[in-house]
Amino acid sequence: MPVDDADAGARRSSGDQSARTPQPSESINRFAFDSFGEGDIEREQVERVTPGIELERQAERTRSTHEREEVLPRLLDCSGVLQDACAAIVDDSFNRCFQEAVEEPWNFNFYLFPLWWLGWLIRHGILFPLRLAFILSASAAFTVSFFFSHYVTPREWGWERKCVELYAAAFVVSWTGVIRYHGPKPSRGGQRGGVVYVSNHTSMIDYLVLTQVSPFAVIQQKHRGWVGLLQRTAMNAIDCIEFNRTDIQDRHKVTERLKQHVADKSRLPLLIFPEGTCVNNKYCVMFKRGAFDLGVDVVPVAIKYNSLFVDAFWNSRRQSFSRHLCKLMSSWAVVADVWYMEPQRQREDETSIEFAERVRTMICKRAGLKAVPWDGMLKYYRPSPRECESRRKAFASTLMNGLK
Repeated sequence: MPVDDADAGARRSSGDQSARTPQPSESINRFAFDSFGEGDIEREQVERVTPGIELERQAERTRSTHEREEVLPRLLDCSGVLQDACAAIVDDSFNRCFQEAVEEPWNFNFYLFPLWWLGWLIRHGILFPLRLAFILSASAAFTVSFFFSHYVTPREWGWERKCVELYAAAFVVSWTGVIRYHGPKPSRGGQRGGVVYVSNHTSMIDYLVLTQVSPFAVIQQKHRGWVGLLQRTAMNAIDCIEFNRTDIQDRHKVTERLKQHVADKSRLPLLIFPEGTCVNNKYCVMFKRGAFDLGVDVVPVAIKYNSLFVDAFWNSRRQSFSRHLCKLMSSWAVVADVWYMEPQRQREDETSIEFAERVRTMICKRAGLKAVPWDGMLKYYRPSPRECESRRKAFASTLMNGLK
């Protein structure tokens, strides 16, 4: 066989083997013409084969797309709880109301660190011992003077109220308090009952800041220790009202005592913190409507502390009030602004809840606080194990149904 014929036969043999091997669809036209030539398979037949393969592949892609579209909604249905959980973690506006301010470190180089260390020594080694000695001396003097005024002098003289007012001022001095008051302040001893003062609540020192100007009768949660001793003696002497947050029957008694207090014009004006709990110096939770159902004028009071010197927020779940006071006395100063606003009365076309929200808006706008739609009592709420278990079962059932 001539060389040319042999090469041609080899090419035909290799072409036959290539024809039996599956090739990609995009190269089938070129393969058919190169292997068999134009005379073996007509161009029209090849062109009819190629679209068929493409249509089959397109059908496969369409089927897989439909399957994904059927599975995706089921996965999204079972992920609703997860989406709610992620949204709660990302935008948790409730827990932010009770977070303490994080102190940014500024002693990060060699020449700032000695200044920071010197300031720490002055605050804790000099100022704190002097302030502690001062408040202990003031407490001893208050004990003697209050005992004398309570058991010796007539109640009409008002010495008990004056002792409470001076004792509150002593606490403010022990922090080197710089309190700036704005608006019409209540007169010392001239203001009487028939009016309710409401304020945002950052710490128990709010009462001390306001009482050093004029004494108030306040609604207070029962405490233990030396704070409870003051409540049962000095605070009760000026007609303060105690309550137990966990006792439902006690709440009804408090409501009746509130009405009796505001009806007696000879008593001190009533101070109420409608939030019901201490909130950090940035947010303001919902107001309880109890202070707005009494049918008397309500005076909004806004308090804003300057966190540049110290964080005045009292996190009662993490520290005692004594430790909180030590923190304040070991700072440079406690700087705050207090705004007394014009008395407000409930309108005829608004409910007590709308009245409370209107007053809260006024306080938030004046103090630069962010109003959030949360009840502060949720801070003390803990779900029961039975509720947690039922929630887990509901989530597992939704997840399994979505994956079927």
